[in-house]
Amino acid sequence: MLNVPSQSFPAPSSQQRVASGGRSKVPLKQGRSLMDWIRLTKSGKDLTGLKGRLIEVTEEELKKHNKKDDCWICIRGFVYNVSPYMEYHPGGEDELMRAAGSDGTDLFNQVHRWVNYESMLKECLVGRMAVKPAVPKECDEEKRALNGMFPKTQVAHTLAEEGLNSPSYDWFQTDSLVTIVIYTKQKDISLDSVIVDHQDDSFRAEAIIKDHSYFIHVGLSHEVEETFSVRVVENVGKIEIVLKKKGNTLWKCLGLPLEKHNVLIPKKDTGLYFRKCQLVSKEDVTHDTKLFCLMLPPSTHLQVPIGQHVYLKVTITGTEIVKPYTPVSSSLLSEFKEPVLPNNKYIYFLIKIYPAGLLTPELDHLQIGDFVSVSGPEGNFKKSKLQELEDLFLVAAGTGFTPMVKILNYALSNVPSLRKLKLLFFNKTEDDIIWRNQLEKLALKDKRFDVEYILSAPTSAWNGKHGQISPAVLSEFLKRSLENSRVLLCICGPTPFTEQGITLLHDLYFSKDEIHSFTA
Repeated sequence: MLNVPSQSFPAPSSQQRVASGGRSKVPLKQGRSLMDWIRLTKSGKDLTGLKGRLIEVTEEELKKHNKKDDCWICIRGFVYNVSPYMEYHPGGEDELMRAAGSDGTDLFNQVHRWVNYESMLKECLVGRMAVKPAVPKECDEEKRALNGMFPKTQVAHTLAEEGLNSPSYDWFQTDSLVTIVIYTKQKDISLDSVIVDHQDDSFRAEAIIKDHSYFIHVGLSHEVEETFSVRVVENVGKIEIVLKKKGNTLWKCLGLPLEKHNVLIPKKDTGLYFRKCQLVSKEDVTHDTKLFCLMLPPSTHLQVPIGQHVYLKVTITGTEIVKPYTPVSSSLLSEFKEPVLPNNKYIYFLIKIYPAGLLTPELDHLQIGDFVSVSGPEGNFKKSKLQELEDLFLVAAGTGFTPMVKILNYALSNVPSLRKLKLLFFNKTEDDIIWRNQLEKLALKDKRFDVEYILSAPTSAWNGKHGQISPAVLSEFLKRSLENSRVLLCICGPTPFTEQGITLLHDLYFSKDEIHSFTA
């Protein structure tokens, strides 16, 4: 029997990623939208050409199917006939053909690892590659002595050339507590490098170490309370997770190893892990943008790093839709709102509601108390980019403002060398400007911060600037405080806006290292 993954759909055209590493979308023909593809997959039409049979595919057989009208691709051990999907693929036929008749796993991981291809292509599944899967070594923690530590040889991957040592872990107990200690051997570990999820007896901890993830994943041998604490000792790279026992039983072992236990693997190979978060509040920000507040489960520790995003997953008519969003701060000025719960239990999202959209109307219809599945963080923005900065320029269009919120807050509060922070904010009309009142209050409060609005369709009453992104606009806006000041430019908006902006920034002699781009 083939283990066919459950049905679930992403929004393939909406991935948020660094523009320089992303792909360009191509115009799709009429009737070739995501919803059209969903309808086709549910029509009962044979999309594999095998009349419902599932087969094992040899490498030799796979290589034969390398043409547009007969295109098989292997992704993570499963083979799909993607010919019927060609006209529905937002990245175009050429991108799919790059993997025709071969294993496209690496290419898939580079472009859109997050996409739930298992269900997107479920009806195109030909079968499994005829390769014996590697069997992981049996983990014998249940037989080990109290406080036993796993040997380094059980860690799956190490990259000595990147300065990565093999992480390890240990655990110890008192009458009421169990403490799990992860030794990362890295000095830049912080609380947002750690993700912990405890569901029923399953305990899962992920330590993000550079571009890798180290996992502890066990079925606990005894019951513990929902709440726990996480502490990081940064100077030695040690993570301590303290669980509260439900009884005073002496544990003989931590528990049974589960999938991806005691392994260090590249982040791109980890897959997405979701937990259900509860909608706490929903507030209007503009005529079509709302601030959503989600609360993490008490059994989860998750802090999304600055400049990174997560994926929201909602079930719509039996189909799961996935889309990326960047968490924001609750406000730009902390005194605006007094939180009733610790900030690290809340995740806020500024979301524009598109009436004809697939996901946002469903988000808008959610009631307080409903649940939304939230993934772990994704993205390659590093907080270290902001250290020792003198000038920070943020160029945003519409909801491309969302990655800028936490960057802006952090820079003003935690970068003492900062002299100037400017936001150039492009919108269609005045009514579209997100948090305009807060931005202007912040500019009055902190003299280092300045905001400029540019509208593409202003009313006659608008006295500010209007137009599109252009060399003239950017050259006027991007003036360093000193001739050789240390500068970072962040840009985010629709893909054409971002790509044009990057080209213009290079023309203005800003280096690649001075530019970080997101795609909304």
